[in-house]
Amino acid sequence: MIKDAALSPILLQVFKNRFSSIAEEMGVALTRTAFSPNIKERRDLSCAVFDPEANMVAQAAHIPVHLGSMPLSVAEAVAGLDMEDGDMALLNDPFRGGTHLPDVTVAAPVFCKGFDGPAFYTANRAHHADIGGMTPGSMPPLSASLYQEGIIIPPVKIVRRGEVDPGLMRLILANVRTPAEREGDFSAQFMAARTGVRRLQELAEAHGPQTLLRYAHGLMDHAEAMMRAAIRAIPDGTYDFEDFLDGGGLSRRDIGVRVRLTVRGDGCVADFTASDDQAEGSINAVRAITLSAVLYVFRCLGPADAPTNAGCMRPIEVLTRPGSVVDAKSPAAVAGGNVETSQRIVDVLLGALAQALPERIPAASQGTMNNVTIGGVDARTGRPFAYYETLAGGMGAFSGGDGESAVHSHMTNTLNTPVEALEYAYPFLVNRYEVRRGSGGAGAYRGGDGLVREITLLSEAEASVLSERRTRGPYGLQGGEPGKPGKNTVIRNGEKQEMDGKFTVRLQPGDRLKIETPGGGGWGR
Repeated sequence: MIKDAALSPILLQVFKNRFSSIAEEMGVALTRTAFSPNIKERRDLSCAVFDPEANMVAQAAHIPVHLGSMPLSVAEAVAGLDMEDGDMALLNDPFRGGTHLPDVTVAAPVFCKGFDGPAFYTANRAHHADIGGMTPGSMPPLSASLYQEGIIIPPVKIVRRGEVDPGLMRLILANVRTPAEREGDFSAQFMAARTGVRRLQELAEAHGPQTLLRYAHGLMDHAEAMMRAAIRAIPDGTYDFEDFLDGGGLSRRDIGVRVRLTVRGDGCVADFTASDDQAEGSINAVRAITLSAVLYVFRCLGPADAPTNAGCMRPIEVLTRPGSVVDAKSPAAVAGGNVETSQRIVDVLLGALAQALPERIPAASQGTMNNVTIGGVDARTGRPFAYYETLAGGMGAFSGGDGESAVHSHMTNTLNTPVEALEYAYPFLVNRYEVRRGSGGAGAYRGGDGLVREITLLSEAEASVLSERRTRGPYGLQGGEPGKPGKNTVIRNGEKQEMDGKFTVRLQPGDRLKIETPGGGGWGR
């Protein structure tokens, strides 16, 4: 139920669409003005609108792992900085609301006539292809602490009254491998934030900021009511599930992620406290990532047209244990927690829900983002380069059909880098890029197939792969078979060397890197 009975249901829908369209327009501005292929082509970015208390009002249909955690970043910026009109905050610290260091958040206050202080905040998060650290691309699979993963940026004012702080920008750019590209991407983020500020000010000019906030809070109440209805449709009970990560990179020890999901009426508790301790290596997730995964899974249970905002999480209590792999403590390495552990958190939540809703929940999808980073000096131009991409795989099958093949799933929502853009921007030759036939799990409905990408290096470079589901495939459900695990291979002079799921290697011109991604699990016998 909407708590403010004076709100018009028609205007509630109008403002729902207006707020979300502003977030979408911010994303368009960021995509069109970014420099790096990772943002421009793959759209590894997210945008959202927040109220004065940093509650999310609306989001664009961007990256789930960004959007569920961004409120904590905005809250840190609001609490730590006294922002004036024209200011913008910058941060990436995973232990202050971030996810991992390459994900950099920009937040801007929205001042409106007739309102004391910021009426709203706009924010965007973009994955930078390099932010410093021990390996090009800033996704080191073998890091032992956060300090090895890149420059750490607490909430700071990067823009003051409309002017970029030149000293702070020089400091940041001095710590990255590709400063010109980074500066271009930062500028795109600033432009996206300004676009959101301008559109909200125009909306407030037409309707008044108090009216906008009343409807923003009404939308949160509406989202809460729809989420409670979705939870009521789950049979009351306690449902346990566990799954495992292949290892932290520095150790091959399996790392358990466990949930106990307790449903009572229109509320539930997701208890992850039995998950293993934080690991050696970069696979640790901060609590913000766990919250993102929970929001994503439960939002999928609701109606497609339901608003996604702070109200969605009100009926759900999330329990984590500080120092565990799903709530790591500083200065744990966390580069892989955002991209890999987030997927396993989704897998265990869906596995628990499958016991309560067997006809609604799909088998496990590939369960990894297959992170590939390559950096060096481009022999064609003499300039440094840093490439980052996540690779698609198979989706899990479900009671209504086969899983999709060669797509991104769950906590990622990016596109691929087209072969033409990849070969133009980097010293690579793409030898193969195709569906990995037969990698989906068998069943009444088959899991989707993964893909194969093989590239030849044209310049000397350092490559890192941070991947999961290399020792066990994504699980099937209701008698379906698991999907095939992924596989990483380096080919030198015709000789193949099978690699671990997490590795860094020096490659010479002519060497090839081949990634085969997992298939999804099958569903039914």
